[in-house]
Amino acid sequence: MIYRAIGLMSGSSLDGLDIVFTELHENGGKWTYEILAADCYPYSEDWTKRLAGATSLTAKDYLLLHTSYGEYIGQQVLKFIEEHGLHFKVAVVASHGHTTFHIPAQKMTAQLGDGAAIAAITQLPVVTDLRSMDIAFGGQGAPIVPIGEKLLLPGYDYFLNLGGIANVSMNAADYTAFDICAANRVLNMLAAQVGKEYDENGALAASGNLDQSLLDKLNGLPYYQQSYPKSLANDFGTDTVYPLITSAGLSVPDALHTYVEHIATQVRDAITSLPNHPSAESKLLVTGGGALNGYLVERITEQVSGLGIEVVVPGKELIQYKEALIMALIGVLRWREENNVLSSVTGSRRDSVGGAMWMGQEF
Repeated sequence: MIYRAIGLMSGSSLDGLDIVFTELHENGGKWTYEILAADCYPYSEDWTKRLAGATSLTAKDYLLLHTSYGEYIGQQVLKFIEEHGLHFKVAVVASHGHTTFHIPAQKMTAQLGDGAAIAAITQLPVVTDLRSMDIAFGGQGAPIVPIGEKLLLPGYDYFLNLGGIANVSMNAADYTAFDICAANRVLNMLAAQVGKEYDENGALAASGNLDQSLLDKLNGLPYYQQSYPKSLANDFGTDTVYPLITSAGLSVPDALHTYVEHIATQVRDAITSLPNHPSAESKLLVTGGGALNGYLVERITEQVSGLGIEVVVPGKELIQYKEALIMALIGVLRWREENNVLSSVTGSRRDSVGGAMWMGQEF
């Protein structure tokens, strides 16, 4: 079977809306893919502020934003279809939405972006609310990307995503994955102190010096002592980590340098906590915006080299759009009514078929 789908991802780093149009092939349970078009539509300053401030809104204003952001997503999908000549080629749209609240201990997660609004504007079948079924079954609802790594990206032992939050996956019979630490969201907040959207290639971090006291405080945060499955909300970075860094009173280069070292240390520790120690010639695929940060990748490579792990950074298209690609796959699996969330990753009672379906076309 061949499926042509659009996948949408808005990460916690708030850099923009990632959109992928992919052709997915399924043959005897084996999946392959081809990315036919991809783009990132940066958020305007207004949308960045609205999304960043969503958790402080009243219930009414939050729901109004949910609808408004759904309409925005729908408009961006139409723009993408127009720019890439995809009229009458898209079978289904899968939107992750923008995560605001994530409290799995109380069986709640929330992503902005009303699926009905997206479907009404695009007049296409739309899949949203991808995490809630797993949460209802007692899981973390995260990470959900490992299903795509398992089906679409064979040949790697470990996967590291360096987005607003860093997470790791281990490719094994019982697929294991969990959130490691806040990553790009905190790095970008620090870079913003000197008027930069991000620390390009990690140049500022590379020029700084390590503050051992701050590094020890960061590494001592209670989350890192928790066993997996576990996941992080965006506010771990914004409300816990970032204030801890700023309270140290460091220069921006020193703060960035120290936090990069913290991320690299936690990546190493996360991998060593997995059930089986890495074997010789294990491969770690690194994607997400942080994979473009040369200094960060250099420090991670140094930390894991002693474990016998080869760090692989793929082409820019997969680095930037892996998550949107996998959202498209998750949407197709939902369309097929097949499991698209792995309980071995989330800790749920069982694998599940996640996602609400909104039928935007006229019958």
